[in-house]
Amino acid sequence: MKKKDLLKKKVEHIDIKKINTIDIIAAMKKMSFSARDLAHAADIYDRMLKEKNCVIILTLAGSTSAAGCMQIYVDLVENNMVDVIVATGASIVDMDFFEALGFHHYQGTPFVDDKLLRKLYIDRIYDTYINEEDLQVCDRTIKKIADSLPPGAYSSREFIRAMGQYLVQNAKKKKSLVQAAYEHDVPIFCPAFSDSSAGFGLVLHQREKSPNQVSIDSVKDFKELTEIKIKAGTTGLLMIGGGVPKNFAQDTVVCAEILGQDVPMHKYAVQITVADVRDGACSSSTLKEANSWGKVDSSCEQMVYSEATIALPLLASYAYHKGNWKKRKKRRLARLFEFETG
Repeated sequence: MKKKDLLKKKVEHIDIKKINTIDIIAAMKKMSFSARDLAHAADIYDRMLKEKNCVIILTLAGSTSAAGCMQIYVDLVENNMVDVIVATGASIVDMDFFEALGFHHYQGTPFVDDKLLRKLYIDRIYDTYINEEDLQVCDRTIKKIADSLPPGAYSSREFIRAMGQYLVQNAKKKKSLVQAAYEHDVPIFCPAFSDSSAGFGLVLHQREKSPNQVSIDSVKDFKELTEIKIKAGTTGLLMIGGGVPKNFAQDTVVCAEILGQDVPMHKYAVQITVADVRDGACSSSTLKEANSWGKVDSSCEQMVYSEATIALPLLASYAYHKGNWKKRKKRRLARLFEFETG
């Protein structure tokens, strides 16, 4: 089998604007089990959008962007349905920025000889394929952006903003999350930024430019996101998966307290996950558990135990077609910070 035979069926990203799920979510409210949980979560998210002074933080982990949810996140930004994003580096760089450069994810199968894939330079995410040669172009583009910046320690937010600025002039695919966030002043944080193509690109940059190099300061990330929480006051969390993004966003309440600031817990919280709570891991800890840490108010939270590519389109479409985002004030929280690249 040749490489072109495996990389021929592109993943197509779902468009929530074209699919109205209000009726199916309304029907799910009268059901039980996960259906009713999802309906309750959709209502909580809609309440976040209705509340005048609620800042909405989207946390994003896992590979939903590669699997066809990429356009959902773009639509949430472009329609003022999220104000801040905390994500894994892979979601932002290996998936979104990667496609903005003109590359694609491809439908595949898990029932394949992975040794063959390695021989053909094809990377696999469960049943999705990526051309490794294309991914290395992404690595080198990150290096190019780093080379263009003055030496110093940057938060991931600052560096991702530089990526958005780069895409304004160089994107081959105009609908990307990184570019949309740049244009709408929605800050994106990747607290584990180097765990992605960004890491490879920055290693290349530092090897060549040392000691006059760019580095990523994850403590600066934490400080900046906590500053957003302090300024926002009322906040809601829409969490896809768990991992570092989930805890990073939740911990801003604790960090603010340590800084002597009296801020409320996150008022609203929804998490879509398949993680099991029984191993005690933070990624699978329930939102009720987060209440014991002073992170999340337990009066308006919902866990949805579902694979996110199934639940997220239903929830996001419901909130989009309800239309309460149309009345929201645009926060443009990236403008809070004095330094902006460009």
